[in-house]
Amino acid sequence: MTDPLELLTDRLRLWVAGPDVATRMIAFHRDNDDHLRRWAPPSPPGWGSLDYWERKLAGNVDDAAAGRSLRLAIAWRDDDERRVLGTVALSDLLRGPLQQAHLGYSLAARAQGKGIMVEAVRAVATHAFDVMRLHRLSANYMPTNERSGRVLRRCGFVVVGYARDYLFIDGAWRDHVLTQLTDPQDRPPVSPG
Repeated sequence: MTDPLELLTDRLRLWVAGPDVATRMIAFHRDNDDHLRRWAPPSPPGWGSLDYWERKLAGNVDDAAAGRSLRLAIAWRDDDERRVLGTVALSDLLRGPLQQAHLGYSLAARAQGKGIMVEAVRAVATHAFDVMRLHRLSANYMPTNERSGRVLRRCGFVVVGYARDYLFIDGAWRDHVLTQLTDPQDRPPVSPG
């Protein structure tokens, strides 16, 4: 099967990972569970199983092809094995007059502090505005997640609000800083059809 989408940056390869990447995705999450758990919602049942990841990744491929979401794995560009460093996703995609998606991401603990997520978010934002023709990306982070706040600021996201008890994460309802990035070219929506 051919990847439905692949984005390349100077250092990174971002692609819609299919079911063949399930074992690498399991390894990424297993190796980073302690690091990521404090920033992520509770995992669904079966989350660590091969069956779960094969189904989830097949769904991601279908959703990307249908324009419902865009969930990408991140690896070093020159890594032929495509070991997963992280993920970046556009979800909750809304068309019509809004033309918006929610941006989310995760990065391996060992990959922190190297500018990887800034590079990945910039590539996805460019694709979202120039190819998908979205107008707005929203991204939210917990106030205690200073790294995530710095990533978003470096990518041009601006704070638009604060939501108390926004998401259930790591055993409690957590506040979030709400940010957004709009298409710098301020283009109108593409006409359907």
